[in-house]
Amino acid sequence: MRFGLLYHHQVPRPWTQDSEERVIRESLEQIETADHLGYDYVWATEHHFLEEYSHGSAPEVFLAAAAARTERIRLAHGIVSLPPAVNHPARVAERLAMLDLVSGGRVDFGSGQGSTQHELGGFGVERETKREQWREAIGVVTRMLADEPFTGHKGTWIDVPPRNVVPKPKQKPHPPLWLACSNAETIRTAARLGMGALSIAFISVEEAREWAEEYYRIIASEECVPVGRAVNPNFAIVMPFMCHEDEQTAFDRGLDGAHFFAHAFGHYYAFGHHRPGTTDLGSAFEQIRDGYADNLPPEMASRVESLRRAIGTPDKLRAMVRGYEEAGIDQIIFQAQIGSTRHEHICESLELFAAEVMPEFAERRPAQDEAKEQRLAGPMEKALGRIEPDTTDVSEYVIATDMEAFGPATGQTAG
Repeated sequence: MRFGLLYHHQVPRPWTQDSEERVIRESLEQIETADHLGYDYVWATEHHFLEEYSHGSAPEVFLAAAAARTERIRLAHGIVSLPPAVNHPARVAERLAMLDLVSGGRVDFGSGQGSTQHELGGFGVERETKREQWREAIGVVTRMLADEPFTGHKGTWIDVPPRNVVPKPKQKPHPPLWLACSNAETIRTAARLGMGALSIAFISVEEAREWAEEYYRIIASEECVPVGRAVNPNFAIVMPFMCHEDEQTAFDRGLDGAHFFAHAFGHYYAFGHHRPGTTDLGSAFEQIRDGYADNLPPEMASRVESLRRAIGTPDKLRAMVRGYEEAGIDQIIFQAQIGSTRHEHICESLELFAAEVMPEFAERRPAQDEAKEQRLAGPMEKALGRIEPDTTDVSEYVIATDMEAFGPATGQTAG
């Protein structure tokens, strides 16, 4: 079992002039603390235009700042949105490689399709084709990271000529690949493509066991044909987080943030009508925050209840983690910076969990890692053998210089 932190950079209204700067600065301080305490991962989302819910539109910049402040914690994209209108594959590969070099080889590459109409529409991406666009893009990006040179690609959504994309990442053949998963079918897709499953669905222990068993069944079967040049057999889940010796204090400090997250998520992903620059989610939440879960439809109330799983005492959280560990989960990713949760409470919570809960799981980890490696060594070798090699010959491909860009024979460029 490994432990991570996920950052959306939520900034609920009302805003002050330094609200965004304060949230970013505090987030970096939390990550620096987590690095010293032994947490394993920091994950940064990529979202666009989602006021209050996520101001994390440039995760590569944020993770680079985190890299400069830390020594060992892994820096994970959770996720990069891959429709080419949002992020061109070459720019994705270049940024990943640079961050991997800057950080000393600590990058994980999570990707996805993008989801809200708010974001997709802002970039002109059609919902009906976003999955096809992601599938084409992830294959191109991994080739750009690993191949020297990249031999080019001409597809439905991407047309790139042969180029040697530089720099190359420190991790060979490329950083570990993850796929954002919200249901059983995307879990299966991750397994079939040899990618880690990054579940964002707040699943129960029972659901986690079922999904993890299916994921690892596919990873070990002939269905697994890696989309990249390596397999990343890992299953991670996400949940809101607050730890305190007194359970009521943990709820008092953490539950509002979890409920605001659910409220804002519902606004952008399900039922909201948004006026850019005007809609005030913070004020709307304040009007309903007392008894928030009690006023929801039954189908939503059951999911909101799941937000409380990682809010409580060390003893409660230790038992919770054991349950997911036994279910086959490899990593729990905590959402602490959500809503208006106070920075000092987040840091206290990180310290208490690290002191009281993490040691038990760290002690078991080496033996578990070794057993997992032995169990999957054969299936992974076979999966890598299913990768179809790129036999395109570009040895005669030449890029002609554009002489019109230059002035007279003095070598001066045109002004």
